Amino acid sequence: MRGLAQTLVLTGAVRAAEMSAALAEVGDGPELTQHLVSAHLATEAQIAEAIALNTGHRYVELANLPLDPNVIAVVPGNLCRKYQLIPIDRRGDRLTVGVLDPTDILALDDVASVTDLFVEPVVVARDALAQMFERFLRSDEELSELSIAIEENSEAQAQIFTESIEDQDADAPVVRFVNLLIAQAINDRASDIHVEPGEFQLTVRFRIDGVLHEMQKADRAIQDGIISRLKIMSSIDIAEKRRPQDGRLSINHEGRSVDLRVATLPTVWGEKIVMRILDNTGQVMTMRDLLFSGVNESRFRDAITRPHGMILATGPTGSGKSTTLYTALRAVANPRINVITVEDPVEYRIPGINQVQVNARAGLTFQSALRSILRSDPDVVLVGEIRDFETANISIEAALTGHLVLSTLHTNDAPSALTRLTEIGCEPFLVATALSAVVAQRLARRLCMRCREAISEPTEVLTSLGFPHDPADVPQLYKALGCTSCSNTGYRGRVALHEVMSVTEELEQLVVTRATGTEIRQVALEQGMVSLREDGWSKVALGLTTIEEVLRVSV
Repeated sequence: MRGLAQTLVLTGAVRAAEMSAALAEVGDGPELTQHLVSAHLATEAQIAEAIALNTGHRYVELANLPLDPNVIAVVPGNLCRKYQLIPIDRRGDRLTVGVLDPTDILALDDVASVTDLFVEPVVVARDALAQMFERFLRSDEELSELSIAIEENSEAQAQIFTESIEDQDADAPVVRFVNLLIAQAINDRASDIHVEPGEFQLTVRFRIDGVLHEMQKADRAIQDGIISRLKIMSSIDIAEKRRPQDGRLSINHEGRSVDLRVATLPTVWGEKIVMRILDNTGQVMTMRDLLFSGVNESRFRDAITRPHGMILATGPTGSGKSTTLYTALRAVANPRINVITVEDPVEYRIPGINQVQVNARAGLTFQSALRSILRSDPDVVLVGEIRDFETANISIEAALTGHLVLSTLHTNDAPSALTRLTEIGCEPFLVATALSAVVAQRLARRLCMRCREAISEPTEVLTSLGFPHDPADVPQLYKALGCTSCSNTGYRGRVALHEVMSVTEELEQLVVTRATGTEIRQVALEQGMVSLREDGWSKVALGLTTIEEVLRVSV
């Protein structure tokens, strides 16, 4: 590694002073390259080029290389994942293999013995290799094989009903099945993993870009082993099967730590487990990443830069409310102010912000935590969710006494937040005075930029849908097609649709007179509020999503 550090400095990829500081901090072991990448001192490609130069091998850029699935299939997928390599080209009895470490003789010997070919290693970048794994090396086949192995292995069956599973090594079929399942979900960009017991089969589904996809079916015989393994990993009582339980686990995946929030639910056929994958990369999002339209961003920024007031994010579960509020927190947080959050659970850890985890067993509820927080001299307070009158009332009082309060509420649109707060018992004049803005949000699937296909919708269709357009100049729209990059769905990632309502004097008066949500919405629209559907149409016109997606998530 010392030679690699020198090569990176000699090639100009890293400055000598920066390398010296990195060596002093993490040493010259395997952690050095990870530190250089995470600190943005070098890219994965620069490190790969330095490894190639240092070892005398060739560097190959995988990004735009047309790989042949038949060549990749020469080496079993589990071997590729185990040694972090991928076949690139085959000519006669010579197989070119992209590797991270070309000096790993054990890996090269194993590939040579399996393929009976002469193996030529070339160096590839770690992030490019991960993308190729996602496109070409799925774990589905190996998961099926493992489920069969677990079912047939009577000795394993005897073990999986006991806590001895905790001591099983990494090669045990149950352990490998669970590890592969989680790894595949992360590679597929899933937000949730559903492990669902049935009368005859165990079904595994992934929620990808907001839509559930069935990924795996296994015999019911392996159900108890898989569920027990997941419960032990999450520090959940495996003996208790009659009531719901919650847990959390952390795993290392391709050099980064990934947290999963685990919940069990007793059903008639056994315990269902849902794992929410908490992607910490969401912590680096900026306001620009939220893709607010011009008017919406102006209104939102105006609300969060005020010294006091309440800002609410509304929408169904999984609509990105927490991401929006965390991004707002990072936009306003600085060393001169005290930021405190109370959440259930704390999904993302943010440096420099005091985060409180609700613990009902210890008596630490939203209400009690809020009372203590207000005695801790906060400037900005984030309340994970307003569920009842007491939480809402304390939050409103905090906003009225000089604090900036951010929270979430479950309503269908922005104007409904005003009526919702009064319905749970808050005084209308307090709600009207405290609230600065409400952001309603939905997540639509984002078009895959690799395979989207341009289409021309008839102007009659656009008019019937209410899509704003000039009949003489029909906009360029796109439809979802499907390719290997997006798992043939046509979509990759999600884009947020927003409805930002600033609380004006006219709206305050309507709240005080207990006007209906419909009346409040009408006035808000007259004052320039952009509805969710209208914001969705603007994202369609930009080529980010499709008409079908906007119709699916908005009304």
